[in-house]
Amino acid sequence: MKRPRFGARDRLSRDAAELQRLAIGQSESGSMLEDRFWNNRLAGLTRDLLRSGAEDDLTIAMDRLYESHPPAYDELANMVEAQAESCELDIGGARYDILLFAAPILAWSRYAIPTCRLGANNLNMLKVQLSAHVFGAHARLALVDYLFSPDQLPHNFCDIRELTESLGAEAIAGNDMAMDTGNLPETYRFLSDQRYLIGAVAVPQGDPIFRWNEADGSRETARAAWSKQGGSSLAPLFTGCAWQVLLADAYHHACRQGDLESRSYAIKASVAFLQTTLGLLPGELCAVIAPCYDQRLEEYRIGLMPRGHDHQVYHGVVWALLGTEDENSEIVNQIDTLLRECGLSSIVSLDTHMPMEFCDDCGAPLFPTVDGELVDAALPESVENSIAQTLH
Repeated sequence: MKRPRFGARDRLSRDAAELQRLAIGQSESGSMLEDRFWNNRLAGLTRDLLRSGAEDDLTIAMDRLYESHPPAYDELANMVEAQAESCELDIGGARYDILLFAAPILAWSRYAIPTCRLGANNLNMLKVQLSAHVFGAHARLALVDYLFSPDQLPHNFCDIRELTESLGAEAIAGNDMAMDTGNLPETYRFLSDQRYLIGAVAVPQGDPIFRWNEADGSRETARAAWSKQGGSSLAPLFTGCAWQVLLADAYHHACRQGDLESRSYAIKASVAFLQTTLGLLPGELCAVIAPCYDQRLEEYRIGLMPRGHDHQVYHGVVWALLGTEDENSEIVNQIDTLLRECGLSSIVSLDTHMPMEFCDDCGAPLFPTVDGELVDAALPESVENSIAQTLH
């Protein structure tokens, strides 16, 4: 079950109430025929609200259902995402299915991970590889000419729907989209972060969208080919970085996969960073894992320090909870296993409920020491001064 965006407590409108009724009906359906009945009506109302910009009605209905009827919440959340990231367009008498997609890239570097415009050559090379390995034989593609950081991605469902329609029309016409970057948020500098290619695919209605939808294709083959060939196309953009390309997929699913994979990638990147920067072998490091709470368990924070220096955190990683994860999930074991695979043997897991505290000066998360104190992560001063900007 996807987590909602908490905080919407406005009065329930008629449209929001109707969304709830339709989603509950869909969740309680006992046959495929009844599914179709509820699905058509829920899809129609959701689509109308997205086109009219009624973001509040959508989010309020989802928030209320999350608390009162989780199965119906799942139905509505899936429908809102589907209607935001896909549509049908009629161009020149031909009908096309349109899907907004994202291709996540995981990267780490002591230097800045790029957020930048993509030139015409970059776009053409990426579309060649996507067409050859990821999408169906009759697919037409359009890419946005910008490499996005997570904070720069569109998150408003109505904005996503608008982008889907406009980028889908560009795909049919054989064009790419020039991004107006003037209003994009600032990208903060992290050791490990994600970047995203955003695009739309258009196929004649009913045709395969992805290569693995075709009889002779498979998702694993597509993933391996895109990782190799797509990675080669991106290499000039990621000078000074280590990076990993994830499979392009439907927008919301790809963003969730990027978030999911980024957690383990960040731990591996942090161990490699301390090894290359300080000359510390993994076996010389100690890791402290602590659960951090707001109204509920929100994340685990992992402090990394040299063994024998238990009060001085050199670097830290935030492991945010995603989807249905909670206190009962086996996350601590997962983190412990990953750290051991990285070569660490000194691992301390704290069971104290710790607050989500941040540095008063820079706003970065504080990380746990062996004694259960949350402190700011800082490299030795001599090393810190050799790096252009503090990494968090």
